[in-house]
Amino acid sequence: MRILVVYASADGSTAEIARRIAQRLRERGHEVSDQPVGSAGSLHDIDAIVLGSAVHDRQWLDEATNFVNTNRQAVSSRPFWTFSVGMPDALPKAVRKIARTEEDAIINQLGDLRPRGHQLFSGVVKPSQFPLASRIFLHLVGGRYGDFRDWPAIDAWALEIADQLDGAATMSDAAKTRLAKQDNDRESTGSAP
Repeated sequence: MRILVVYASADGSTAEIARRIAQRLRERGHEVSDQPVGSAGSLHDIDAIVLGSAVHDRQWLDEATNFVNTNRQAVSSRPFWTFSVGMPDALPKAVRKIARTEEDAIINQLGDLRPRGHQLFSGVVKPSQFPLASRIFLHLVGGRYGDFRDWPAIDAWALEIADQLDGAATMSDAAKTRLAKQDNDRESTGSAP
């Protein structure tokens, strides 16, 4: 299958996650292109889409939302998955549950589109990403800086996508075989469809 992995990344963490997902899908034998949403061309020859965005203020970046709105018809007619990269694991456990509720808000941003799956991953959190007031607040609530990407979880999710696509391809191949057999049977008996 031809898969497009597109992403909107503010500081590079989301781009690295997208490239990792693309790599895992390639390893499973898929033809995969990974690129920023602003570089994505026509979706005409694409069989499936994986779309990711960094999360700022509980929302995807504007360029990811614009990609969805501009390509709504194409996205809705293909299998697609979404992922978000935020900072829930940088927060103390007491606050982490609240941060994970942003997932619902992000899915709601898609409107009537419903992905086959969505994951919220933690990314890299650096002091330079925040204004002074936010750094002070993060310190007061017990937040931490660092690389919180869970590569085994990212790999596992990419393989789940591959499994779903491989299952769809197998079902599609089986349906084609069944239809070809029915056509052959009709031709051999001389019956019309």
